[in-house]
Amino acid sequence: MEEVRVFPLTCSVQNYAWGKVGLDSEVAKLVVGGDPLAVIEEGKPYAELWMGAHPKGDAEIKDNRIAQTTLGQWIAHFPACLGSKVKDTFQGKLPFLFKVLSVNTALSIQAHPNRELAARLHAQFPEHYPDNNHKPEMAIALTQFEGLCGFRPVEEILGFIQFVPEFRALVGNEAAEQLRASVGHAGRVGQALKKCFTRMMNCEKKVFVDQLNMLVKRVTEEGAAGKDTESSNGELLLRLHSQYPGDIGCFSIYFLNHICLDPNQAMFLGANEPHAYLYGDCIECMACSDNTVRAGLTPKYIDVNTLCEMLDYSPAPSTAKLFPPVQDTSDPYVTVYDPPVPDFTVMRIQVPASFKQYTVTPVDSASILLVVEGDAVASSAAAPSDVGLRRGDVLFVSANESLLLHVTSPVGVVMFRACCLL
Repeated sequence: MEEVRVFPLTCSVQNYAWGKVGLDSEVAKLVVGGDPLAVIEEGKPYAELWMGAHPKGDAEIKDNRIAQTTLGQWIAHFPACLGSKVKDTFQGKLPFLFKVLSVNTALSIQAHPNRELAARLHAQFPEHYPDNNHKPEMAIALTQFEGLCGFRPVEEILGFIQFVPEFRALVGNEAAEQLRASVGHAGRVGQALKKCFTRMMNCEKKVFVDQLNMLVKRVTEEGAAGKDTESSNGELLLRLHSQYPGDIGCFSIYFLNHICLDPNQAMFLGANEPHAYLYGDCIECMACSDNTVRAGLTPKYIDVNTLCEMLDYSPAPSTAKLFPPVQDTSDPYVTVYDPPVPDFTVMRIQVPASFKQYTVTPVDSASILLVVEGDAVASSAAAPSDVGLRRGDVLFVSANESLLLHVTSPVGVVMFRACCLL
């Protein structure tokens, strides 16, 4: 049995309310691409495709020669498929979770804990924090992708405090002055920023709802009068308020960088980095965890105190949040997104149509491959028969296995590969 070390997967779909609906969703399109018989419901959100062995969405193996029905079961029976270093480092578990996200409405203002905090939260509140692992993650845009990420430069926040009186009312004069006085004193900026953000997030509900209503009314009227509302981030504010009326998270746009990624641009979110995805489709890869601390723009469990305590209050411009990939020096068709954590690396493989045969090189780690464009036939010494690949197909490749692709599409083939390069 063990010789089947390359096989296709049927992956788990999450229908969260914030997802794009029906075939507007890249997730739904990929599902249908991989399985033309899949039924996509018109009014239903298709938010996430989970490609991995997380117990909440363990992929099913599409190969009747394999007795184990899920990827998690297969890895438990044959941990050597992970590669010896990965197997030993991560206790016989696949260390990453690979995803596609299709975002229609904003996801919560959130951050992910480091390992130490994750263990503590899981021990205290297992119903809200389901495992003890950290969750660094990377988003790579498939379409134009919009999000909030990290604290803005202090000068920008002070500008909003000056020109958005409703925002200043929530931060308070004392905290605002402390932030102004911290400029130029690197050691004091983080503490001042923490005080401002914590003051706002802990504001009494009636106070912030009144201020939010006043702000929305003012921005709407200014927009109708043809005035520039950019100084108050008007368009974004109205959009978030229409999705989450009366939510404190609407004010977070004055603290956090607003980032728009073009396709194939990426951002990396380390531990304690405040962020929220707003709109678009992306590839996401993360440590295998489902731990999220939320504080706004969500109907889910909110833990404001934990979030305010844990955040990294280092201000930086939005350009600093972009994570540039590097060209693989040994293969001109591979672009590598290699984050500063050991749990995962993502590669984008773009094979031109003129290249009829292409070898996906072996790595000392299990890989998950997702085809996002084109068609090919894959053959491998580790797969008893050839595997047809088209857009939406997902393939598991054991460590140290190579894959020969016979490109059959006039547009070539584009794939994303997640693995763990220790």
